[in-house]
Amino acid sequence: MLDELKKELENCTKCPLHLGRNKLVFSDGSENAKIMLIGEAPGADEDKLGLPFVGRAGKFLNELLEKAGIDRKKDLYIANTVKCRPPENRKPLECEKIACEGNLFKQIEVVKPKVIILCGSTAVETFIKDKKLTITKIRGQVFEYKNGIKLVPIFHPSYLLRKHSTDPDAPRALTLKDLGMVKAMV
Repeated sequence: MLDELKKELENCTKCPLHLGRNKLVFSDGSENAKIMLIGEAPGADEDKLGLPFVGRAGKFLNELLEKAGIDRKKDLYIANTVKCRPPENRKPLECEKIACEGNLFKQIEVVKPKVIILCGSTAVETFIKDKKLTITKIRGQVFEYKNGIKLVPIFHPSYLLRKHSTDPDAPRALTLKDLGMVKAMV
């Protein structure tokens, strides 16, 4: 089912992002994973390779996952809110997210994760519509999605790369704590 969806999306023209697409960035990881991580959008490295989270932020994400005891290839299925790179790595526009939303929801239906990690504000905004609930306010909390699936917002690794503090209440430490909580949930 996911292979069919990916093949269909390779020719998608529902939004203007397809015009600059080098490669569709559909997913990475195990379709049988109990944890799904949803990011924002592909960057330049992802667009070049066709895989999510392979650039500098992806390498840092891998370090965090490893520290939390989450195996990227076995324990995780990774997707983004949009499958094509926005120009200049800008945040996806609402119309672009809406055009791709159904595809993301189909991925969730097929994978059937127990927990979805919402990686950054764009992913959070896709699932939690209250604009007052920013990532800073809600990270570390658990939300209900549907069919018993839990949502756990975390800071995006690109944000963490700019926050170097290792204090116990700093974003990096909080993200490790959040990932540890996710690991314990599955």
